[in-house]
Amino acid sequence: MASVEHCLYCFETLAAELEGRKPMTLDQIKKSWAEYVSSTATTEGSDAVKLSPALRRLAASSSSSSTSSSSSSSLSLSSSTPATSISSSPAPPEEEITSSPLFITWNTNHPRHGYILRGCIGTFEAQPLTTGLSSYALISALQDSRFHPIALSELPKLQVAVTLLTDFEDASDKFDWELGKHGIRISFYERARRYGATYLPDVATEQGWTKEETLVSLMRKAGWSGRGEAWERVDLKVVRYQGKKEKLEWDEYKQWRDWVEKEGRE
Repeated sequence: MASVEHCLYCFETLAAELEGRKPMTLDQIKKSWAEYVSSTATTEGSDAVKLSPALRRLAASSSSSSTSSSSSSSLSLSSSTPATSISSSPAPPEEEITSSPLFITWNTNHPRHGYILRGCIGTFEAQPLTTGLSSYALISALQDSRFHPIALSELPKLQVAVTLLTDFEDASDKFDWELGKHGIRISFYERARRYGATYLPDVATEQGWTKEETLVSLMRKAGWSGRGEAWERVDLKVVRYQGKKEKLEWDEYKQWRDWVEKEGRE
């Protein structure tokens, strides 16, 4: 799945581009992040170190895993709980993803509306993450035709989200997908013109849309200009997919980056 290190890499790539310096590599970031997490670790209940949201997510995940594996007073297995969680042996580490279809989303913190879209571009072709993340971090920040390029002064207001795409399936019909679980990619023809567009898995639920509203909005995004109920007569091909997402704010990136510079870990 997408990770904090992937988000750091996107921020590092964009910041370096705008600051005119050489960015750290993904491997360098993975190593320094592990050292950073270790150096800022604190015992439970201590307020000596103010953990960033990314570190709190890691701590919560670790705590949850520890609780599920050590508790013996009440065992409850659900569809999301692997059977190995009741074993004294640790679960095998998740296989590292090195290549994947991906989308990079930049949001900016608006004083009244919270985080709003600032750029989002990706690809359905699997990319090596070492090059794909950095390439699309810049493409989505600087080349999204809906927005002007992100400027250096905007960095402190940014949030980045990395989504790695998985489980592509042809839907049996235009409603054969689940809100909040699937992203959808539509394609259709009208008057000899081909249309296509996609929404990532979290878009519909964030907007509070029904499936019908999501499909119509997606058709509009693709450039369709039909009226009223005419959309129902359009022969839509729908591909559904899932996404493993992680997001990070600038302040979290900057906190880590300041540590890297202080410790000379570049």
